[in-house]
Amino acid sequence: MPAPVAGRAKLLLVAFGVAALGDLAALLAGSDAAHTVFKPLLMPLLAGYAAVVKGPRLLTAALLFGWGGDTLLLLDADAAFLAGMGSFAAGHVCYLTLFKRHGTARARGGWLVAAYATALIVTVVLLWPDLPADMRGPVAGYSLLLTAMAFGATRLGLAAGAGGALFLLSDTLIATGIAEWPQAPRPDFWIMLTYIAAQFLLTVGVLAAQPRRPVRLTSESAAATP
Repeated sequence: MPAPVAGRAKLLLVAFGVAALGDLAALLAGSDAAHTVFKPLLMPLLAGYAAVVKGPRLLTAALLFGWGGDTLLLLDADAAFLAGMGSFAAGHVCYLTLFKRHGTARARGGWLVAAYATALIVTVVLLWPDLPADMRGPVAGYSLLLTAMAFGATRLGLAAGAGGALFLLSDTLIATGIAEWPQAPRPDFWIMLTYIAAQFLLTVGVLAAQPRRPVRLTSESAAATP
């Protein structure tokens, strides 16, 4: 990677880390204003990093759909929540397409199929009675797509697989909040911690799965090569 490109990539990754730490600190401090500033910065910075290092366009799209969901969920309205869920769903479709194109192995084993299927069924069945009636269908459909994405992520190895699992955990925590289940202290902190880690690990996993491009030598560099 040329030095200027590597420098831009490092700068974007550092900026993403700073924004992530700022957002988590804001949540711990109970500062809604700071959270509103930092949260919308996260995915554009990570998407910028993915674009600079020549990651797949679908990866950039998935992260930007995540940004759309992040921004919409800052609004306290049912319509915004449903629109945000739709934006995240579009991102999951992008991820699933990437896993199919670049996965080097089949998703790991029948036991993992059973584990994710069980998690989906148990979660939906337990949450169903406590969800608002108009949320039940969308949440169930989204949960199916999210679980498929989390399972499909295992095709790209450990990092992506962990990212998919953390995304599933993060959104499950959101769903328990909608169902008004008892929450851990600072639930938004745990939601964002698992979500930020999920998107970062998915990005790392997708980038690591990309075939390396051969280096093309110019006539000048070829002449200088011993």
